[in-house]
Amino acid sequence: MSSKGYSIRNIAEALKRSVSTISDEISNNSTRGKYNPRKAQHKAYVRRKYSKYQGMKIVGNKHLKKFVDKHLYDDQSPRAISGRIKTQEKKITLVSKDSIHRYIMSVYGRRIEVHRKKRKQRRRRKRPKYSKLDDRTFINKRPKYIDKRMCMGDAEADFIVSGKTGKGILLVVVDRKTRVAFIEKISKVSVLNVHKAFSKIKQRFPEMKTITADNDILLQKHKELEILLKVKIYFCHPYHSWEKGTVENTNKYIRRDIPKGSNISFYSRSFIHKLEQKLNRRIMECLKFRTPDEALREEKRKRKVKR
Repeated sequence: MSSKGYSIRNIAEALKRSVSTISDEISNNSTRGKYNPRKAQHKAYVRRKYSKYQGMKIVGNKHLKKFVDKHLYDDQSPRAISGRIKTQEKKITLVSKDSIHRYIMSVYGRRIEVHRKKRKQRRRRKRPKYSKLDDRTFINKRPKYIDKRMCMGDAEADFIVSGKTGKGILLVVVDRKTRVAFIEKISKVSVLNVHKAFSKIKQRFPEMKTITADNDILLQKHKELEILLKVKIYFCHPYHSWEKGTVENTNKYIRRDIPKGSNISFYSRSFIHKLEQKLNRRIMECLKFRTPDEALREEKRKRKVKR
């Protein structure tokens, strides 16, 4: 646009950037007074490559680099990695989240930068259609101790659905305290198969005693499900998905690997199992930089000691 005679202000308006940003880009990356996008990109790359100490704290430490690389490729955040080292990994050199960011942006971290997926802008969510469910117990009737995440076994549940032309859904159940996630693929969607999927999760997580869910038509026989699972089910108020924020946040991470509009029937059970494992080895600040798997093992250990 610059070569075609557009003013800096016009370029800024077209690209939705500030005038000063465009001005700095042209002045810093022009060659012999002319701005060429390819040459500008190369100049920026060279500047990054030879930037003093950029990423060297990590590159110069073999064990630290191996640890950081492993977790970055596992889609862990720099903040989580830094916090994990500080609180859990006493044998590894401390490094700040800013140092990890600089490492990613340096020439040494280019492959990692390419690997890490850019988070898409959140689309405005269409409200799902709910059916009136009889005899529900709403979340305001749920015991207050559940709000405080005091006990393992108080879970939240949600469904991840296929795109318009796809088939199959995922049942996602997350424990509120440990954040451990369980995922079951349901190929043929029916109330009966949903109950079977819940039963599989109950077998894997026998400590589950309450479930908080939304008003999905697939839960129309929730009283039967309560008897089957021996749990109490609480419902969010219609269109209040934030009332089950733990599972909603987990779904956000699932959508990185299974984007919206996907046909869930295309994903194998092996893929779903590996995705579940990936979720449960996430380093989480709310768990004091432990993983859900570690938090779950700790809770089970405490229960054994009490017995």
